[in-house]
Amino acid sequence: MSAQDWQGKRVTVAGLGVSGIPAARVLHGLGAVVTVVNDGDDERSRAQAAELEAEGVTVRLGDGATLPEGTELIVTTPGWKPDKPLFLAAAEADVPVWGDVELAWRLRGPDAAPWLAVTGTNGKTTTVRMLASILEAAGLRTAAVGNIGVSLLDAVLGDTTYDVLAVELSSYQLHWAPSLRAHSAVVLNLAPDHLDWHGSMEAYAADKGRIYEGNKVACVYNAADKATEDLVREADVEEGCRAIGFTLGTPGPSQLGVVDGILVDRAFVDNRHKQAQELAEVGDVSPPAPHNIANALAAAALARAYGVAPAAVRDGLRSFRPDPHRIEKVADVASVAYVDDSKATNTHAAEASLAAYDPIVWIAGGLAKGATFDELVTKSAQRLRGVVLIGADRALIREALARHAPEVPVVDLDRTDTGAMSAAVREAARLARPGDTVLLAPACASMDMFANYNKRGEAFADAVRELPAERA
Repeated sequence: MSAQDWQGKRVTVAGLGVSGIPAARVLHGLGAVVTVVNDGDDERSRAQAAELEAEGVTVRLGDGATLPEGTELIVTTPGWKPDKPLFLAAAEADVPVWGDVELAWRLRGPDAAPWLAVTGTNGKTTTVRMLASILEAAGLRTAAVGNIGVSLLDAVLGDTTYDVLAVELSSYQLHWAPSLRAHSAVVLNLAPDHLDWHGSMEAYAADKGRIYEGNKVACVYNAADKATEDLVREADVEEGCRAIGFTLGTPGPSQLGVVDGILVDRAFVDNRHKQAQELAEVGDVSPPAPHNIANALAAAALARAYGVAPAAVRDGLRSFRPDPHRIEKVADVASVAYVDDSKATNTHAAEASLAAYDPIVWIAGGLAKGATFDELVTKSAQRLRGVVLIGADRALIREALARHAPEVPVVDLDRTDTGAMSAAVREAARLARPGDTVLLAPACASMDMFANYNKRGEAFADAVRELPAERA
């Protein structure tokens, strides 16, 4: 859309916050008549509203349900659920609803950088940052943007000119991005998550699958997760776009995989039926846990789809370091490793984390978000030396352990005060033996006890450092 298309256009922005405020400012700057509606009317919202109103944007607090008169377009923040009254009113009035990703896509210039897009239940941020590291190693001007925290609007409209963008997209963002067409994209994995927002697993998967629509070069899928391949089969892509799998085993043609500790490419080579290209060693990936190797293969596949040379894949993976609280080793104390994977906020992520270590003293619990734990416990039981449970929904995990791992010692901490994590770490240290790993992989959200998963991970690390000196 050209700038003149926005002049006088009446746009309602649904929600303040990290995406709503930039969207309102961008639209106002383009000449649109912008009204921001927001459910909340707290002190922070009033301060944000005052700033926007000083710039000429109308803000309506405490009423996010009513469609402002004359609205021609709604631009929503990702967290607003599709069944909100505002969107039902928009549907009745035939008013389109876009997300901030859709807005950024529509505002791209004719020579804009292509998008290499990543979604999935777990591993998105790590994969996108790995991809950006590989692209940088290839000498390309790039950035890790989207749900990762860097606004796509800033990337699209800023002064920096990019060659290609590594884009993390959530299911929320994809739901509201009907015209997005990536150069290449990947769905890393699919497991039940955010079902309260989407309404069903089918709807959640369908929104994830939107990332493949209109792909130009490659739709990358997880060969160990058939649901991701099914989404590729269902996608309407450009002529010549290829399905590319990644696997932790030996790859077949049109796949990337692992052979004798080497990451290899049998997709983007001249004779993929008979040849394979070495990309990197497993040891080049930090940390070399199985699910992180899968992330690296997915990032490599997207980079190779863009034409990146094998040496850049290796160099990019070698230079990459994961964000905090993602299978991060805190310390070795008395020959026991202490690992912080506070980011494992659902059962799928926790399963991947537990699969990386053996034996384990597992610290788990928090807000379950409707999850069940029988499958997770069944798959991980043989690795467990003991379990320490914390948080509001710990009983759900305790009951699953009683059904499927009754021989595993369990410590149930019935406390939510600031010292609870220190107590959990002390109990875990008591259960652990030399050679074990004490693993914080909660399989639950953190908000019952902590502001976020970062604070939970920091509390774990602080507690490990507080262990008695004689354990060192």
